Amino acid sequence: MFSRRDLLTTSLAVAGGLMLVNRSAGAQQMSMNEVFFDKEAPVLGNPKGKVTVVEFFDYQCPYCKSSHPMVNKVVKQDGDVRLIMKDWPVFGNASIFAAQAVLGAAQIGKYEIAFEALMKTKGKLSEEMVEKTLTGAGISMKEIAVAVNKNNKKISGLLDRNYNQALGFNFAGTPAFVIGKTIYPGVLDEKGLKDAIAKARA
Repeated sequence: MFSRRDLLTTSLAVAGGLMLVNRSAGAQQMSMNEVFFDKEAPVLGNPKGKVTVVEFFDYQCPYCKSSHPMVNKVVKQDGDVRLIMKDWPVFGNASIFAAQAVLGAAQIGKYEIAFEALMKTKGKLSEEMVEKTLTGAGISMKEIAVAVNKNNKKISGLLDRNYNQALGFNFAGTPAFVIGKTIYPGVLDEKGLKDAIAKARA
């Protein structure tokens, strides 16, 4: 889907840039444990929640961004839900760059700040806009670049697993959810998300 190349910008070039992950041709067999409890995947909501909501998303997906406040509200109101946002950057290089940058921010303890900042953006992203947004949120791009390069294998591995899982579920685009033993391709409204959580809890 994507060719391998360096994603360089002014500040990230200093640390060598961000490397695209290597995409395998087909999805591999996966267990629900791998989908719900990938140790490298950042967790939002209640880390000890009994129900896990997994959302495959892209920072340029307008539906992902417009529905995110509702998803956040439902997860917080419930109080017993783990929210795993799985980067599936299907909208090109800017999406890949954004995913890598935010996962780099996770390595320095600033995942939620970086994630929320990019989810509030409007329209298409550029690498420069990603940098400006994260810098505006108080995160140093130099620190992110160092973290990404230091943890490149970990971040690339996570993006590869997300990609293969999305293929394994036959998802056609973002957003797409896995909640309990059920997959939900496409946007969920508030009632749909609450019903899916209740079904997973039953």
